Amino acid sequence: MAASQDLAQLAVRVTPNAKKSEFAGWTADEKGRPVLLVKLKAPPVDGKANTELIRFLADELGCAKGQISLLRGTSSRQKTVELPASVMEGLPR
Repeated sequence: MAASQDLAQLAVRVTPNAKKSEFAGWTADEKGRPVLLVKLKAPPVDGKANTELIRFLADELGCAKGQISLLRGTSSRQKTVELPASVMEGLPR
C-alpha cells in the first residue's frame, strides 16, 4: 500500500466466480508487500469482475464508486486500485 496525499494504492488479488463477493484475508506478494484477497461473484468476462470489484470495495468501505480507480491489472487476477486514503481503515485486518 502506497499513499500519496489523500489517495492510496492497494494491491488486490481477486478470485472470480465465487458464491458471493467478500474479503478473503491478506497475503504477501513476491516482494513481501501486503495484498488484499477478494472473492467476487462476477465472472471474469467483459470487465464484469472489475466492475464488481469497484462496486464491492465502494460498498464495503463507504465511499463512492467514482473515488476508486483500477490502475493496473484489468485482465489479471492481480490488480492495483487507487482509493481515498481515509477509507483504508475500513479494510479487514
